Amino acid sequence: MGMRNWIEEWTALARRASHLALWSTFIKWTILGSVVGLLSGTASALFLHGLDYVTNVRMNHGWLLFLLPLGGALVSYLYMKLGGSSAKGNNLILEQIGEGQETIPLRMAPLVLFGTLVTHLFGGSAGREGTAVQMGGSLAEWFGKIIRIDAADRKILLMCGISGGFASVFGTPLAGTVFGLEVIAIGLISHRALLPCFAAAFVGDLTATRLWNVHHLHYQIGIVPSVELPIVLKVVIASILFGLISLLFSELTHALKRRFSALFPNAAIKSAVGGGLVILLVAIVGTRDYLGLGIPLIQDSFQGEVSPFAFLWKLLFTSLTLGTGFQGGEVTPLFAIGAALGHSLASILGLYAPFLAALGFIGVFCGATNTPIACFIMGIELFGSEAAVYLFIACLVSYLFSGHTGIYTSQRIGVSKSGLLVVPDGTTLATVKTLRREAAAAQVASKQETLESERLKGE
Repeated sequence: MGMRNWIEEWTALARRASHLALWSTFIKWTILGSVVGLLSGTASALFLHGLDYVTNVRMNHGWLLFLLPLGGALVSYLYMKLGGSSAKGNNLILEQIGEGQETIPLRMAPLVLFGTLVTHLFGGSAGREGTAVQMGGSLAEWFGKIIRIDAADRKILLMCGISGGFASVFGTPLAGTVFGLEVIAIGLISHRALLPCFAAAFVGDLTATRLWNVHHLHYQIGIVPSVELPIVLKVVIASILFGLISLLFSELTHALKRRFSALFPNAAIKSAVGGGLVILLVAIVGTRDYLGLGIPLIQDSFQGEVSPFAFLWKLLFTSLTLGTGFQGGEVTPLFAIGAALGHSLASILGLYAPFLAALGFIGVFCGATNTPIACFIMGIELFGSEAAVYLFIACLVSYLFSGHTGIYTSQRIGVSKSGLLVVPDGTTLATVKTLRREAAAAQVASKQETLESERLKGE
């Protein structure tokens, strides 16, 4: 009671003195955000070291691919028995930051960690950001319960979990900060969470790199052309394609999830079938280059040569893996898809391949996550500021042309991307499709009524 009374007295005093209130907020969220950053950075470091290990094991033992159906079935079975709401993944965290009333279970962290490592050990095509974000969110929830944080602050703490996880897994603290703010709702950013998310992202990145010796890959953008109208037009054309490819990826992945869930209600069987289809796809393509994160494909896009349609193969492998219930993120495969697409477009548009690969790297990611500011900042952090104008164009155009789609179905549409597309408040990417179908059905019914009325008048 003594501590509680002291806090209440301090709060009352702070409300009477504005600067004291600001200092209190600064100290409070610097500490809380840093703790979340420490937790999420440590979890990401554990994950990344484990990911490197299982990837090396898979590369040295090719026969492990044939255990992919078994691995997928095992993880899905664990989620069926132990996961509960954890099966929603990133969407559960986004829902709770919105108006959700569910609890994010602490077991989400070990489940997604184990599940993603199994996916990569046996050759599934998936990413890593989803794992880091889910671990960060579940650890932030756990920490919030310990300190008995209120409902409003809980949302900010969950955003810190997203920022800390994202920043520590990619080594981009500034992009991680803004990603945690921007991904919640399209077109809206909460500046109240800016300081907490920065503290979490900054400390999370330092924790992973300095404390746990995590190393991040870097890619060279090379020669950046001067800002000239012909080049700007070519970049716009490429960026439209980046947005459309991100739309294709999101829609295909969601469609496969719906279709396979309908065909195989048992999640373990669904993943086993999906693993078998990935193996079949490897046999058809004749290469294993599209398994795992896709890092070699990214490196080749910047430094070597890639097949003209490599981006489509990587897209198909990843959509199939995630669409059949395997655990893992989407972002690193999106990097690979975008970089490979940029490389393929370079010769057609007459642009330097590493330059356009860099634009595709962030452009496709931007279109799929609807986070143009975070993606632009990530481009600066990864490739430098020399190409800032072109990076910004790529993000803006891709963001617009990806439409109201994305990899996170619980992402809310705060502001419509077009004044011609009216979206009710509270609409999510999942519900916007339902609204469109209902509107189209109503329009058809209205036309039929009009035609029937005219027919009756004619009689």
